[in-house]
Amino acid sequence: MNFRFFMPTKIYFGAECVRKHSDEFARWGKRALVVTGRASARVSGALPDVEQALAERGIAWTVYDCIEENPTVAVVEAGGEAARQWQPDLIIAIGGGSPLDAAKAIAALAVNPISGYQLFDGTFDVAPLPVLAIPTTAGTGSEVTPYSILTDPGQQTKKSFADEGVFPKVAFLDARYTASQSRELTIHTAIDALSHAVEGYLSRRAMPVSDSLALEAMAYVAKAAKALETGTLTLADREALLYASTLAGMVIAQTGTTAVHALGYSLTYFHNVPHGRANGLLLGEYLRFNEAVAAEKIGRVLSLLGRDGIDDFQAWMGRLLANDERYSEAEIRWFAEKASQAKSTVQTPRLPNVGDLERILRDSLTVI
Repeated sequence: MNFRFFMPTKIYFGAECVRKHSDEFARWGKRALVVTGRASARVSGALPDVEQALAERGIAWTVYDCIEENPTVAVVEAGGEAARQWQPDLIIAIGGGSPLDAAKAIAALAVNPISGYQLFDGTFDVAPLPVLAIPTTAGTGSEVTPYSILTDPGQQTKKSFADEGVFPKVAFLDARYTASQSRELTIHTAIDALSHAVEGYLSRRAMPVSDSLALEAMAYVAKAAKALETGTLTLADREALLYASTLAGMVIAQTGTTAVHALGYSLTYFHNVPHGRANGLLLGEYLRFNEAVAAEKIGRVLSLLGRDGIDDFQAWMGRLLANDERYSEAEIRWFAEKASQAKSTVQTPRLPNVGDLERILRDSLTVI
């Protein structure tokens, strides 16, 4: 065995972990910029808990709540300017993957006089401000990764940068904050976590440690599988999904993602398909494509998920997800070409060419 594993994030998991461990905020300074979306942080109860913790610790804060779904480079540039004006010691990220990813970019821009597009170079003269993360969805695992994924209108896709400096210093995981999410959003984010675990498990960069985490993540998604279908999620189900999401985030922090993400980004950018749902629509055919080179691993995935083969897996996805968009042949070719140029595609166990990627899309979607 020969591998490197790096996971510098301290994790607190459990109800009221923000209140119980509020001393962690004080460790990182006296001025905080809270980065979040318009409403979910407050509706979930996470923002009020954080504000109470900051007040009790004598920490000044201001809220930057301009993060939309799939944040653009322009939005994080504006956030960087807001940070430079406020001059915080730390960034507190509250929300789903979009606020968490945006917060990482803002942490870098707060102390580096560069444009948002220069973030993709992945090198910073000054270390980004410390990020403390409080997820309100159970899907992206961004609270334990060094990645920030942003929308680039110029290239009509999502792009990422990675830097060890934007690994959150602390993650507070309280499943109560996910309880306000709709069943649909809960399903989409759960499938995002599942996709991370599956892609990381099959990745060319997989290692024994990441495999163990991926299998554990899949097992915990399976625990909540029936509840996802019926919509009767208990707090225990939501804890299982949050735990799975974080484990899967640890996986991709080491392995990265694969062609599923590269293909799914175009569905999100051009058809507004939620990210997790896009992955779920593609996962079945992705497994079928890779079965020739990874049959043993894929068999273990299906067994852990309680699925009797790839067809049964696709039927499960079909019960969870609507698949009602229509795509043209020209779009299929274009999306496949874009995905073939993505860095993540080369981590796929069976390296696909453009034609392979077209077939995965065509067999997964409704093409007109």
